[in-house]
Amino acid sequence: MNLSVGIVGLPNVGKSTLFNALLKRQQAYVANFPFATIEPNIGIVPVPDARLGRLAEVVKESESLDQLPPEVPATVEFIDIAGLISGAHKGEGLGNKFLSHIREVDVICHVVRAFSDPDVVKEGTVDPKTDFETIETELKLADLQTLEKQKDPGNTSDRELLGWWKVVTKLKEAISQGIPAREVELSDEEQKYAKQLSLLTSKPILICLNVSEEDLREGNKLELAFAKEIGVHPSQIVAVSAKIEFELYSLSDSDQREYLEDLGIKEAGLERLIQKAFKMLGLITFLTAGEKEVRAWTIPSGTPAVRASSVIHTDFEKKFIKADVVKSDEFVALGGWKNAREKGRVRSEGKEYEIKDGDVVEFKISP
Repeated sequence: MNLSVGIVGLPNVGKSTLFNALLKRQQAYVANFPFATIEPNIGIVPVPDARLGRLAEVVKESESLDQLPPEVPATVEFIDIAGLISGAHKGEGLGNKFLSHIREVDVICHVVRAFSDPDVVKEGTVDPKTDFETIETELKLADLQTLEKQKDPGNTSDRELLGWWKVVTKLKEAISQGIPAREVELSDEEQKYAKQLSLLTSKPILICLNVSEEDLREGNKLELAFAKEIGVHPSQIVAVSAKIEFELYSLSDSDQREYLEDLGIKEAGLERLIQKAFKMLGLITFLTAGEKEVRAWTIPSGTPAVRASSVIHTDFEKKFIKADVVKSDEFVALGGWKNAREKGRVRSEGKEYEIKDGDVVEFKISP
């Protein structure tokens, strides 16, 4: 499965700079995933995963290859959603296009401006909190329009219709009071009806706090403070300097590391943004390692082995026999499949085994 993140923001908050940084990173890795279709408003970037390089080294050595097998990382699709201004829910600017695109993403990433620059006009933005609230208000107003278009089933004995209308009414009342759909408590049955409505405020959110280079050193403190200010969990905030991110991917890997060390930070902002999006949606990656390639595959946490096999090929689920599994660190320490099997570290798991993050898996299927 592919994770898609929609980037939204008011004018001059740094959204375009951040997206251009994503495009630069995409071009740096494009050889790794030639299957990707790249459009001007879409950036498909790899999920950072140091395990792939280590697996590739092991496979080369254990299989006596002349060169490293290709590394194919998991990817995230970032969509630059244009057209957001106050009044977008009424179709102003590119409002309708904006709303249709945002309905299709898994996570909404709000970019808010937390830097000062006399050369960049602060048009349409007052402060980070106001930026965020303006965007959220547009999404709530659009959702209210959606809910108001729903027709009351009237006096009916149809339990499905009655259950659906109860959810519509419940959500309409909450959003009218400024509560986004994602914060409305719904039972499993009610969630089923809510999904049919495709409400914008039901999407999980991340807030990208675009800070200056100087403030980035205090990024963790800024994240905690802003999370408290707007009433969200700190895991939903990531401090990023869009300007630095744009500069970063013009450098070699070693220069990137040195640059980040000079700034006193361990990871690039885009890497942390990707990691937080994965955690928010409960996603993990398992790995495959062979002569043709070493690859990371994205699945929801708790996925049984038989269903995980289908992300490689749909036929695998029908032909599934078992899954040979070894932890990635053991695979590396023992030197590959052969040695891991000889040491008894490879487990043969059945259909119901829940794949864990970092499992190296070899699926056995019938002819």
